Amino acid sequence: MTAQEILAQLVSIDSVSSRSNVEIAAFLGNFCQALDLRVRQFPYHDEHGVEKINLIAVAGADFSDDLIVELALVGHTDTVPYDPAWTEALTLTERDGKLFGRGACDTKAFIAAALAALGDLQPKNLACPLALIFTADEEIGLMGAKRLADLKPLRARYSIVGEPTSLRPIRAGKGYCLAEVKVHGREAHSAYPSFGASAILRAARLLTRIEKLAEELQIEIYPAFEPSYTTLNVGVISGGTAKNVIPGECSFTLEWRPIPTQEAEFVLDLLKRVIAKEKENEPDFQVEVELVRSDYGFETSTDSRVIRLLEDATGQQAGTVAFGTEAPQLIRMGAEAVVLGPGDIRVAHRTGEYVPIGQLMRCSEILKHVIKTLCG
Repeated sequence: MTAQEILAQLVSIDSVSSRSNVEIAAFLGNFCQALDLRVRQFPYHDEHGVEKINLIAVAGADFSDDLIVELALVGHTDTVPYDPAWTEALTLTERDGKLFGRGACDTKAFIAAALAALGDLQPKNLACPLALIFTADEEIGLMGAKRLADLKPLRARYSIVGEPTSLRPIRAGKGYCLAEVKVHGREAHSAYPSFGASAILRAARLLTRIEKLAEELQIEIYPAFEPSYTTLNVGVISGGTAKNVIPGECSFTLEWRPIPTQEAEFVLDLLKRVIAKEKENEPDFQVEVELVRSDYGFETSTDSRVIRLLEDATGQQAGTVAFGTEAPQLIRMGAEAVVLGPGDIRVAHRTGEYVPIGQLMRCSEILKHVIKTLCG
């Protein structure tokens, strides 16, 4: 099958993160077994009790407690939700040299390209072992990849993680962290403010300090990124019960994307310090902070063989991205990791998501070249 034919099959399977990915895992498992790969499933149930499957297919080796592969190609099977009004979301549609469909860009195109490349190479003849890793729940926090990193079912020397990068190799990425902050006050009738303490005004003072933190974080830079520093964002805020009640609670989210030279929880430590400052000014100041997500960034040396190989194959210098990927989890599994794939991240996650046909086919050729070079 061609990469486009495989992509049509993948897009037709609804694999939104909230659903089980059993169907797409079965398709991928059967496809890999037909190529004479060894296949193993790593099932689990998500927090809602939905069955999910991470799947690994290996060429050139059998599964064992000390499995080491030369190259791992990684793609996530889940997608973000789609608008029901997009009636062609699950039907790969070709228009103007582009292939439209949910997941066509992020990241089923990479998976299709990898399968097509391997199908052309007769994987049983590879000199060095290769693994295809298909993960679940990437879109909701890299959950499947994190589980695999904890299990360590194999070690990899090199890894290419599929994400839409317009075929530019990516050697570094920022982390992603999220905290939920709940500021407490005392409810009272708004006609008698001295009997209460406004949680909203307390939150406002805290947010002013956080704004200054954001400015201070711009001092430490990583020039390869744009923006070149750790960024902060307060994306959601809520509080109060009525216009004439002094609010007893105010909550907001604090998101930060740390550069690779900073620990993922560096900002959390700074937040705790500014909260302590507020407590000095107002001993009754009460705040709860829950760290919801803490994903570190990654950086692979420009001298890495896989980086240089992909720069030569694509004709593009390796760059960086500010969005999260599964590269850090592959690094935990021993790999020198690079992110690459067809499509543009700016069209992912939206109605009308697409991948250019030329990039899909080119990606398959690039992966074929890398497999032959690294695995023989």
